[in-house]
Amino acid sequence: MENHRLVLPGHMNHYGFLFGGYLLAWVDETAWMAASRDYPGCQLVTVGMKEVAFKKSVREGAVLAIEACRRRVGDSSVSYAVGVRKGDEEIFSTEVTLVRVDAAGRKLSLPKS
Repeated sequence: MENHRLVLPGHMNHYGFLFGGYLLAWVDETAWMAASRDYPGCQLVTVGMKEVAFKKSVREGAVLAIEACRRRVGDSSVSYAVGVRKGDEEIFSTEVTLVRVDAAGRKLSLPKS
């Protein structure tokens, strides 16, 4: 699945670049949306991100494309490769893992597809 974000003035750090926390939130959100589409009705929470390394800086006004592709499926967890691009430039990539939980936060098996 692909999502897009416009980088606005409120997303900037004190040096005039995109604050990394916003990018991480958008990456997490896109992975969650992809997982929720793949496993409708399941309560999914993020349990981890692999490497967090920003490859290029981003300025105000940039339109970012965020793409999540399912990589691995376990019994209760699913992982997505998430990449962020600005035009043809790769800005960021990681792998996000989410797990299915019940109302008490206990792991549950994912439905078989």
